[in-house]
Amino acid sequence: MRAVMRTTIGGAALAALLLTATGCAQGTGGANDSAAQYDPDAKLSGTLSVMGFSGVDEVATSRMDLTKKDLGDVDVKLIEGDLDLQQFLSAVASGKPPEIVYANRNQIGSLAARGAILPLDRCIEGEGIDTSQYVPAAIDQVTLDGKVYGIPEFNTVQLTMANQQLLDAAGLTVADVNGSDWEALSAANEKLTKSDGGKLSVIGYDSKLPEFLPLWAKANGADLISEDGKKANLNDPKVVEALEWAVSIYDAQGGFSAVKAYRDSADFFGEGNQFATGVLGAMPMEQWYVNVLNDVSPDAPMVFDTVHDKQDKTIAYASGSAWAIPAGSSNPEAACRWARLMTSKDAWEAAANARIEARSAEGKPFTGILTGNAEADKMIQGMVTEGGEPWDTAVKKMYQANENTFSLPANPADAEFTTAMQDAVNSVLNGQATPQEAMDKAQTAAQKALDDAWSKLDKARQGND
Repeated sequence: MRAVMRTTIGGAALAALLLTATGCAQGTGGANDSAAQYDPDAKLSGTLSVMGFSGVDEVATSRMDLTKKDLGDVDVKLIEGDLDLQQFLSAVASGKPPEIVYANRNQIGSLAARGAILPLDRCIEGEGIDTSQYVPAAIDQVTLDGKVYGIPEFNTVQLTMANQQLLDAAGLTVADVNGSDWEALSAANEKLTKSDGGKLSVIGYDSKLPEFLPLWAKANGADLISEDGKKANLNDPKVVEALEWAVSIYDAQGGFSAVKAYRDSADFFGEGNQFATGVLGAMPMEQWYVNVLNDVSPDAPMVFDTVHDKQDKTIAYASGSAWAIPAGSSNPEAACRWARLMTSKDAWEAAANARIEARSAEGKPFTGILTGNAEADKMIQGMVTEGGEPWDTAVKKMYQANENTFSLPANPADAEFTTAMQDAVNSVLNGQATPQEAMDKAQTAAQKALDDAWSKLDKARQGND
């Protein structure tokens, strides 16, 4: 269930690198013309270096074994470690990139706009890839200006996770903390929060800022950016209202710094995690954490639900990874075949069987995998093994959330946009600005970044015509 990908560079640094390291890649080697670099009739051979695909487990190796078999004479070489964007962009700029790269989907727009990765129209056509099989929010996130630049793999959504004993003691239910009623959730937060001698001892609710602002804005009926990825909407009154409310959750507990310090002291991935030790009432969290909790604290008094919007409908902010082919890849045919096979239904079936075998050997249930491939997800859901409550409900809610996702659309300034948004939220959390002031400033910065990036992209395409 767990699919986490880290990069070794932050949003602001990524924005700077994208503007410099890929400058010489723009418009070279047919970076905006995949027809010049992909031959569907080519015989597969040579080397396929894979960058960014780390943390290899049975879910990965089972799919790789199947994929390598189909690739025949291609020599697959994994570049160790998580994706280092500085290393990747430098390799592209030098004309010696890896053959394929594994990136976060929210990086695809910027990488595509700067010519660091190829559009996949010929790849998709040549390999017969049915893009309709992918989760809509996932494929949307790798589609820039009508062109697909990545093949989605894995999907991450959020669930409401709560300590049932703490809810019971406060006279609450999970419905009080699932987000459907912000006034009720604020009241629940105050009931659940505990202090000992003026020091926080139980976090009532964690609204998970800054990363979950898109979730709360959408729950309040607002999109942070237009569907075409060209207009920022960061200071929309509904966005500001969402930020005000999410920050008020921390203010009621002594402020963000107090909550963060206590949160960071927990044994998040161990048996001393905040739910097992009864120091957290509830929070929205990515679905892979269900598997962590089931592994290290199976007796924790958990209860699960989806996250709800203010109309009481399930909502989830989708994120994940994708396979992309770098501009200048020396083996785009093998790279495309790899991307298709690694995300195919057959590969995911092999992965599910491998995970079931591993979990069974440990006497634990198989809690599913969210793949980014909707057809594979439906198949794998039918392979889930029962683990008893509350874990069976967690899996059910996970698949429900996966059917109700949204994502931020790909755009050529996604790194700058994310930096503007998160800097604004952090300035509010740190007491440096009001929500309105922060989001007004972020709106100006984000819109300028979008306007500049789209203008450069349009000029580059006109130059290639």
